[in-house]
Amino acid sequence: MTNISVKVDSLSLKFGSHTALCNVSFQIEEGSFITVVGPNGGGKSTLLKAILGLIQVYSGSISIFGQEPQSVKRTDIGYVPQIKTLDRSFPALPIELVATGILGFWPQKINKELKEKSMLALEKVGASHLSERPLSKLSGGELQRIYLARSIARHPKLLILDEPATGIDFASENDLNRLIDKYKIENNATIIMVTHDWEAAFHHADFVLMLNCTQICYAPPKIAFEEKTLRRAFGHIGHEHEMIFGVKQND
Repeated sequence: MTNISVKVDSLSLKFGSHTALCNVSFQIEEGSFITVVGPNGGGKSTLLKAILGLIQVYSGSISIFGQEPQSVKRTDIGYVPQIKTLDRSFPALPIELVATGILGFWPQKINKELKEKSMLALEKVGASHLSERPLSKLSGGELQRIYLARSIARHPKLLILDEPATGIDFASENDLNRLIDKYKIENNATIIMVTHDWEAAFHHADFVLMLNCTQICYAPPKIAFEEKTLRRAFGHIGHEHEMIFGVKQND
């Protein structure tokens, strides 16, 4: 019997009179990699916040491992935010940031056991050499590795990433995607990743959820990235899509 990690049923979300999401339904099997794509303002990050239990559902339901989001153990979910949300001037070290993923709060002191666990997480993402470098001195790619280490420090069964490639170069993005794939395989983890990178979504995801305030499709990448589906979501297809997927545009 297949285990379901996440189930979303007829989900709608409203902020005042504005409908952020309307009638979204899908389920994710354990160990699957799902990417969420769509235009800006299409509800992608809002969906993640609902899954994390950070915003109230207007109608419909969300279950994670058979429970409501607020009831799921914190250690079962890892979260990688957009790096632009971090104040880099904050005087902190990577090992301290990773330790917050273990403790759930900022450590006043890092003892031997906490240091060992934090360093192990950093080693898994190839960033142990950055443990004592101030966050303000890290590149975008290095910082995302630290956030990934923080999110996997307690071996969560569900890993949620909100545009992790924002602000990093192509090589760093490839490294990050490789590390996410590795974590998924080694831990049979479920991955949900919001991305604007269609190529990454095409090559790494088992399924693609395409949103534009409503659900456009939930399908394997080869179906999700068909021209007719993309036009429904984005209204047009740019030259980038033609180059990546070989789609012939109609003039």
